Parts: sequence; structure tokens; C-alpha cells
Amino acid sequence: MIGFGKLAGRDVDELAPLEHIRNMYRDVRQRFEDYCAPLEIEDYGLQAVAETSPAKWHLAHTSWFFETFILKPFMPGYQSPNPQFEYLFNSYYNGIGAQFPRSQRGLLSRPTVADVYDYRHAIDDAMIRLLESGDGGLNTGDLNTIVTRTELGLQHEMQHQELFFTDLKYNLALNPLCPVYVDAPGHEEPTRPLALAWTAQEGGILKMGADADSSFCFDNETPRHRVFLEPFELANRPVTNADVLAFIEDGGYQQPALWLADGWGKVQQEQWQHPLYWRQQDGEWFEFTLHGLKPLNPYGIACHLSAYEADAIARWFDARLPTEFEWESVAQRQPVKGHFVDSGLYHPESADPDTLFGSIWQWTSSAYAPYPGYRPAEGAIGEYNGKFMCNQLVLRGGSCVTDPRQVRASYRNFFYPPDRWQFSGVRLARDAR
Repeated sequence: MIGFGKLAGRDVDELAPLEHIRNMYRDVRQRFEDYCAPLEIEDYGLQAVAETSPAKWHLAHTSWFFETFILKPFMPGYQSPNPQFEYLFNSYYNGIGAQFPRSQRGLLSRPTVADVYDYRHAIDDAMIRLLESGDGGLNTGDLNTIVTRTELGLQHEMQHQELFFTDLKYNLALNPLCPVYVDAPGHEEPTRPLALAWTAQEGGILKMGADADSSFCFDNETPRHRVFLEPFELANRPVTNADVLAFIEDGGYQQPALWLADGWGKVQQEQWQHPLYWRQQDGEWFEFTLHGLKPLNPYGIACHLSAYEADAIARWFDARLPTEFEWESVAQRQPVKGHFVDSGLYHPESADPDTLFGSIWQWTSSAYAPYPGYRPAEGAIGEYNGKFMCNQLVLRGGSCVTDPRQVRASYRNFFYPPDRWQFSGVRLARDAR
């Protein structure tokens, strides 16, 4: 999900210089177009289910953000290329106005893809002019707001770029031709994973969350606060495909005792028998990826698991999912490195044993809820996080389609327990023994 953040209490001269913001703006915006370059024109409008959005819509909505929250209020004389786009490409912001129904985004054959790119480039031209005028033509208060909202918009766009990959994969997977988005880059064959082992963690009273005054963060990462943790143990690696195969072969999807009640109901309703994108042909397992249909790699990291599946697999291991604070307490002491979108390999492979980050988002058992003292930002720009802190679980760590500039120990992703189309997997935890 996309959350909105803040850069509280910082003046312009404490932020990145305008030149840096302009360069970052150009880079992030161009990357999205680079990610879309391999698409055929027919791919831009795909929307298989309401939870996914077409690539064309993501391209337009991220431009709508800059137009709505920066250009309209701060650029003198600004006129929208198409005023109707305020309705078509508004996602959830009731404070802005009505929104075109999410489930029908795939019906928008018009505006055309070319129209959306024209809109995008018009917004880019206006944004660069506005940011260039900040070198002397804006008062300090407006400039501070423009810079902070621009950085926020770029973080928002990187999140939509991640959604572009996950949505595209789901949409392409329904095609029996198993389309290839791009060929996999050349890389070494994945190595056999480490034997599953446990690392003891002392627990205690620890500080969690982000310090909003030091660097960019989303508002759901704040305020920084104290949490008490009992001693626990965390697995040295994520669950692998071989682990999930063993779960399947032991009848894991047929054992109600392993499942939460809602999870078992979902298994029965959807007839889940294996993770999303797995297929069995002539007795052999395959997995659909953005690089095409591939033989299932037993050494690879298991992904596209719902929270219900993650919890059942953990029970099968006589373990559990970590809380988000257990995960963060370990991640705070580790380098932010790993397998991210810049690798060009859009599928998780072997895990780096020296870091919790990258490859897959890791489900936690923690409800997505506000931290003590949390206050959403005022106005429409602060709508999203606060009103969605209900019925979802937190994931941590970033995935193979996450921009590394967004990854940090305090970063909170969140989805509903049945969701499977994200690059989500499992890292086991258990009470100290």
C-alpha cells in the first residue's frame, strides 16, 4: 500500500539542495518510463482484478500527485492539461474529490497511452520550471513545502513503481502464453541455502520507529517510541521453495490444525494447494516469473505467500511469525543491502545471510496500527495512512522490486492477510528456548 509521510521540523537549508531534488526528480520519473519500455501497447491497460491497476493508470496517477499537491497550489497561473484527470487519476483522496472506480481502471481505453505520456511530460516540464524558480523566486515557507512535497511525491512514485511490477506480474500470469516481460539478466546460479538455524536475541526495552527530524520517513513510521521485547530467536534465512514443497508433501494445505480460522476458510474457498504462480506439469513444478515460466528452483526464496500461508508454514515448523518490533530490533543492527529492483532480476533468489533486507517482504504477526502518539498530517495529503490502519498486517524488509532508496529498518509495508500477489514470504521466529 502507498503511505504518505512527512519531513517535520526541517527548513529548506537542512534539506537536499534544489539541484539534488531536481536531479532526483528527473531520475525517478525516467526510471518509471524505462520500466515500461519493454511493454507492448496492449499491456498498458491490463487489470485482472480490482486490487491491481493498469500500468497506464500508475503512470498517470503519479503525475496527478505532483499536479494536485504541488503545481496547482504553488505554481502561479498553472492550468491543467486536462481538468478531467483530477477525477480519473485520484486514487483515494476524498478531500480532493470523487474518484473513478478502482475496479474499472482497466476500462479506460481513453486517454490513450500516448495521451498519458503527454500528460506526464507536461507535468515534468512544469515541475522542473517550478523547482528552478525556487533558486530565487519563492518565499521560504512555500519553498520548504514544495521541496518536502516533491520528495514525498518521489517516494510515492517509487512505491507505485513497485506496484507496477507486482500488478503486471499478476496480469501477465493469467495469460496461458506465459508472456515474458524481460529476459533474466545473466547471473550466477543460486547456491544451496544455509541450513535453518536460530539466532538468539536478548530483547529488553528498545526504541523503535523513525526519527522524523533526521531523514525522510513515512508518517506511519513515527513517532519513535519504546517497546519491550521478551527474548526470542530469529531464523538465519527466509523459508525456501524446498521448505514449502516439504510442507505441501506433508499435507500442509489439508491440515486445518495448522491454519488460523480465517485462513482455513480462505483455503477452502479458493482451493489453495500451493503458492501463487506455482504450476505442476507432468509431475514437475514450475513458477511463473516476470522472466517467463521457469522450473521451480528449490534453493530459491519462497514468495507470493499470503499471511495465512506464512502463519501455517511457521506452525508446521513449530515456530511463528516475528512481530514487527522483533524484526526491526535485529534490522537496526544490520546493513541496508540486499536484492532490490536495481539488480534487474525481478525474482528472489538466494538470500544474503548478512542482512534481513531485500528479495521478499517478510510477513509479521503485527497488526498495522498507529504508534503511540501518532497523528496524521492535516488535509488530503495525510488521508491515506491513518484511515487504513485497520484489518491489515505489517511486512518488513523490501523485495526484489523495491527501490533501495526506500529501504530502512523502520519502513512499514502493509497488506491484508489473504493477499498473495506481492513478493511476500516468511522468516521464522520463536520464543527463546
